[in-house]
Amino acid sequence: MTIDTPIRVLEAPYADLLDAITPDVGELRDILDPATGEVIGRAPVQGVDDLDRAVATAKAAQPAWAALGHERRSELLLAAAEAIDANAEALAQLLSREQGKPLNGPNARFEVGGASGWMRAAAATPLEAEVVFDDGQTHAQLTYRPIGVVGAIGPWNWPQMITVWQIAPALRMGNTVVVKPSEYTPLSVLALVHVVNSVLPEGVLHVVSGGRDVGAALSTHPEVGKVMFTGSTATGKSIIRSSADTVKRLTLELGGNDAGIVLPDVDPTAIAEGLFWGAFINTGQTCAALKRLYVHEDVYDAVCDALVDVARTMPMGVGLEERNVLGPLQNRQQFDIVDRLVEAAKASGARVLLGGEPDRDQPGNFYPTTLIADIHEGTPLVDEEQFGPALPIIRYRDLDEVIEKANGLDVGLGASVWSSDREKARAVAARIDAGTVWINSHGVVHPMVPFGGAKQSGYGLEFGVEGLKALGVPQVING
Repeated sequence: MTIDTPIRVLEAPYADLLDAITPDVGELRDILDPATGEVIGRAPVQGVDDLDRAVATAKAAQPAWAALGHERRSELLLAAAEAIDANAEALAQLLSREQGKPLNGPNARFEVGGASGWMRAAAATPLEAEVVFDDGQTHAQLTYRPIGVVGAIGPWNWPQMITVWQIAPALRMGNTVVVKPSEYTPLSVLALVHVVNSVLPEGVLHVVSGGRDVGAALSTHPEVGKVMFTGSTATGKSIIRSSADTVKRLTLELGGNDAGIVLPDVDPTAIAEGLFWGAFINTGQTCAALKRLYVHEDVYDAVCDALVDVARTMPMGVGLEERNVLGPLQNRQQFDIVDRLVEAAKASGARVLLGGEPDRDQPGNFYPTTLIADIHEGTPLVDEEQFGPALPIIRYRDLDEVIEKANGLDVGLGASVWSSDREKARAVAARIDAGTVWINSHGVVHPMVPFGGAKQSGYGLEFGVEGLKALGVPQVING
């Protein structure tokens, strides 16, 4: 693993887009590049009054939007996807500078492509009325009506793609939407919404760039019928409590500490790159990334060696440098969390295979790719979600025991099983308490495959037909 020297970017293709989303009036705050510490733009500082106005406008626009019907709404969402594609490079470069992820690899350009792809999927997924019972006398048909105004609270790790995961099905189902982006990455979401709104009717989609007070107000607002949230379990619990008085519908994709189990029949070299990207996609800043790797003792050393060989080839540096595939942590708070967990692992006697020695005085939030072996449960790096580029690798002998360990935490977003025998892997997967269990991959999502968590990783499904249904109110017409 190599870290490139940060470069100073003097000109940016996204300048016009940045100008378009920077208001002429009102309070603004500087947004910094996490790779260099430079100011890249200024975001509006909005408050609860701005949220109230956005919700009121969205509520007024919702009946006309719903009245367009599924076909016309889908046409407009397809046009929105075309607009994203037309502005893809500008959106990717802004995302790279604000979030930190490189342009290449499964990063900024990949994310923008995912945003337009999920927009198209939401538009194209059929949702027909379902006859649930008909005996000649009773005819019961299930349909889905719009909820009204949907609030979307997004994270800083995949700000554009996850925003589309929230807004596209909501809009398709006839709702209007108010988005509250993370305070760390507002520009990327403001730019995305600006592009999408170039083809949508006025008043249908809003973004309010504010702080925690805006998020809290969105979760209690009496005119908001549903909240979609991606983020920490602690914040998700707060949303559950604050939404109770208005009985809001919720979709919550919360924290995870995903386990991967490597069975003894694998070819270590063949799976090493898949393991690496399962753990280090977006420099480890992904809710459903591989965060605890359990490897059978028969292949433990070989898997460790193969992972080190792959990790050493992955360049880390400023995102606009085309060769890089790993970037900085998005904010210093997350850098400090990863640093603390790795230092605790080292103090426990765990073996550092790679990395573990950051330059804490550099201007960017770069933490080197880190692989930690000979580590056990009870160590913070295993028990806590690191959300960064540090992977603990735990040796095991007994399959029943390792499944118990994989299930031992109170989260269950995703997991994976790695084996040359797919049927054996599926049998192990069926015993794991997680919303999704992948076989010989980790964290791969598809717009038609439902995705959601178990235990304290949240509830509700996204994507595909189930994701559309979650953005509607079921109605049975009986007679």
